[in-house]
Amino acid sequence: MLRVRCLRGGSRGAEAAHLIGDMAGRALSGWVSRAFRNGSSSAAAHLPVDEPVHEHAHEDCPVSAYNEWDPLEEVIVGRAENACVPPFTVEVKANTYEKYWPFYQQHGGQTFPKDHVKKAVAEIEEMCNILRHEGVTVRRPEPLDWSLEYKTPDFSSTGMYAAMPRDILMVVGNEIIEAPMAWRSRFFEYRAYRPLIKEYFRRGAKWTTAPKPTMSDELYDQDYPIRTVEDRHKLAAQGKFVTTEFEPCFDAADFIRAGTDIFVQRSQVTNFMGIEWMRRHLSPTYKIHIISFKDPNPMHIDATFNIIGPGLVLSNPDRPCRQIDMFKKAGWTVATPPTPLIPDNHPLWMSSKWLSMNVLMLDEKRVMVDANEMTIQKMFENLGIKTIKVSIRHANSLGGGFHCWTTDVRRRGSLQSYFL
Repeated sequence: MLRVRCLRGGSRGAEAAHLIGDMAGRALSGWVSRAFRNGSSSAAAHLPVDEPVHEHAHEDCPVSAYNEWDPLEEVIVGRAENACVPPFTVEVKANTYEKYWPFYQQHGGQTFPKDHVKKAVAEIEEMCNILRHEGVTVRRPEPLDWSLEYKTPDFSSTGMYAAMPRDILMVVGNEIIEAPMAWRSRFFEYRAYRPLIKEYFRRGAKWTTAPKPTMSDELYDQDYPIRTVEDRHKLAAQGKFVTTEFEPCFDAADFIRAGTDIFVQRSQVTNFMGIEWMRRHLSPTYKIHIISFKDPNPMHIDATFNIIGPGLVLSNPDRPCRQIDMFKKAGWTVATPPTPLIPDNHPLWMSSKWLSMNVLMLDEKRVMVDANEMTIQKMFENLGIKTIKVSIRHANSLGGGFHCWTTDVRRRGSLQSYFL
């Protein structure tokens, strides 16, 4: 039987830290107010001069989410506009399938096929409309020009897109964490989300930016051998990835939340230094569990292991979890999604067909699922979950399903433990 424990205020350490934070906040409130009054930036101009920036109570905070299934109230949905093919660098090569390498070599740094992007934009607009119809507030990142070339002391690149907020933003409680990312083409992706994040911060949310990696050559194994699928399986089994441990890096989509327990995989874009940074940052209230899979190309956990309810997880049968017994011993139900129905000739430049299980829970009894995936719809119905059907086939081609295309900003619920 699944055991659930409700936490009233977190651990003693967290309570003490919160008390100290309140005391410091009162002492600093006058300074913050003066700083914002005297600031010359347009951002400060939008804040009433008599209102200090402070941490609101959780019930008043615009940002609050502890898991993947509490009732969804507000969500960020990405944009396909101006999406560009990333340059074909070593980290991109390691994360893409060989049959698409000529596409990257030909189109890297240019926009994705315009007709395809136009259809993806229309699909995501319809997805937003359906979310609103279901009672969810929808927010969007800024449309930026991702074709512009930029240069740091360590590398030069063009950008990619702001399509997948799940990759870069993670909400834990009332805190928004900006992931550092691992692809050079995504170095400045945070810029599309900063107006939203600043708004949430002014309204009381915590805002943390993880250490930004230099993304110098030392972060990547420049000789990473990826000639065949067998190579990938062997390297992954040995714990060898294209990213090194030179500096912390991670994508937020390699983490998945279940109350006080957060699960993560070491992947091509998330290294152990990045995981350790998150562990130290979120302890002692949250516990980080590293899990692994029989996956030749691990990148983002939510099309491999997607937690959809208290003690309920979708586990990809092609990429079995090596630690699945610990979930079963904890009383969890492990559901096996059916084989995806997406046609072989449909382009998936940045992902696999298993985006069929990359679903978004609106609450424990409602799930947003692809309209073309009838077999997984039937699976959810058998689980007693209503399916909200939307077609995003062309949006899938850009690298994500419903979970990837969103970051849940606010879910109505409290911090609980589901993994005792």
